[in-house]
Amino acid sequence: MKTAYVFPGQGSQFKGMGLDLYQSSDSAKALFEKANEILGFEITKVMFEGTDEELKQTNVTQPAIFIHSVILAKITPDFTPNMVAGHSLGEFSALVAAGALSFEDGLSLVAKRADAMQKACEIRPSTMAAILGLADNVIEEICSSINDEIVVPANYNCPGQVVISGTIEGVERACELLKAAGAKRALILPVGGAFHSPLMEPAREELAAAIHAAQFEQPICPIYQNVNAKPATEVSVIKENLISQLTAPVKWTQSVEQMVADGAGIFTESGPGKVLQGLVRKIASSVEVKSI
Repeated sequence: MKTAYVFPGQGSQFKGMGLDLYQSSDSAKALFEKANEILGFEITKVMFEGTDEELKQTNVTQPAIFIHSVILAKITPDFTPNMVAGHSLGEFSALVAAGALSFEDGLSLVAKRADAMQKACEIRPSTMAAILGLADNVIEEICSSINDEIVVPANYNCPGQVVISGTIEGVERACELLKAAGAKRALILPVGGAFHSPLMEPAREELAAAIHAAQFEQPICPIYQNVNAKPATEVSVIKENLISQLTAPVKWTQSVEQMVADGAGIFTESGPGKVLQGLVRKIASSVEVKSI
């Protein structure tokens, strides 16, 4: 039975995150201090003492979740994954944990990603919405029927839970049509922009240069990437998929299904919260799910 390690994305942050690691492990403490140095501000202070509002800021949220997730994996003595995957931002955590990127380069890329995404959000008002209880193909058809606005499926989280992304008008109109088509809920999310949609193109272009310039190595195991839910070990493939990720949907359901098909029987979440454990249970009820 193979073990898959999975790494969470934005939204799993909480007040006081990482403080127990900082206080209980010298190697964890050293990595936290290194993170402060790389970022140029004391992210540890925000993680350990900050308010929910402060933790929600994109330039804090993304690095904080990355730092917490990677440090957990790095201080785990028996960290021997057969495969890894990460949800959106979590893909960077997975790559560092699997040895494809250094902690320093991974954190630098995440910080640049957060800044680029924030800038893209400010160009055009946009949003996201969670659609519950409707088949993927119905959601895809309704989104594609709206031609004068941008609205696309952004996250395939689990069966019956898809997040759509686009312009405010596009998302609102899609929500009305999706509810009319039988969706149990169509809930606008409190996010700053349309992640994983064509509206992130400026961020994709900015991040592409940074990814090409970073030093990547072959990971110790396959990483199942968001854009196609397929295992990758070749550096050139990993880079291109990582660049495409910002404007493409997160195929989380498909990734978990493929990992199970490839022999994963244990899924271990490394990072704050338990969001992915819940999603994995809904996708593959027969597997064992736990956290570090």
